[in-house]
Amino acid sequence: MRHTIFDTPLVNSFFRLISRIGLRLTGWKMEGKIPDVRKYVLIAAPHTSNWDFVLIIAMAFCFRIKVFWMGKNTLFTGPFGGIMKWLGGVPVDRAKANGLVQQIVDKYNQCTELVVAIPPEGTRSKVRKWKSGFYHVAHGAGVPIALGFLDFKKKVGGFGPMFTPTGNFEEDLKKIQTFYANIEGKNPSQFA
Repeated sequence: MRHTIFDTPLVNSFFRLISRIGLRLTGWKMEGKIPDVRKYVLIAAPHTSNWDFVLIIAMAFCFRIKVFWMGKNTLFTGPFGGIMKWLGGVPVDRAKANGLVQQIVDKYNQCTELVVAIPPEGTRSKVRKWKSGFYHVAHGAGVPIALGFLDFKKKVGGFGPMFTPTGNFEEDLKKIQTFYANIEGKNPSQFA
């Protein structure tokens, strides 16, 4: 994949320092450890506010991972479009069924290292059920899923256990969602 802020010398070190200071000053703690694999899908949940993005980027610096994330294509227009891509953004046009899952699977197959953070809700708005894209990407690419989380109630974020998809989405989703049962987003009423 392309060059991002996470592998830009000096800038990376500066933002790692700023991230550590910012997390400490705001009372956030990190939990868990970086997965011991080079490729995985990172669930970014719950996704209920714009603050999720800031915290995930800060934690990515502190954990020293190069993470790509998916965002609606309108974030990548105008003068900030290039910056969003440099921050690891991958534009998604949610209005089109354009084979996005297969595109991401192909990227995993082409790379020796790749982490893509995907919010299973697909939006910050309230949803009734999780989208399945994160799962199909992981299963299609043959990579595990890291259960990443931000718990605003406890002010803790990081990595939970790894999960290997079996191909039975409904059953696997129940197991994955069990991990998130007691995790609270910034706007808890929006987390399915």
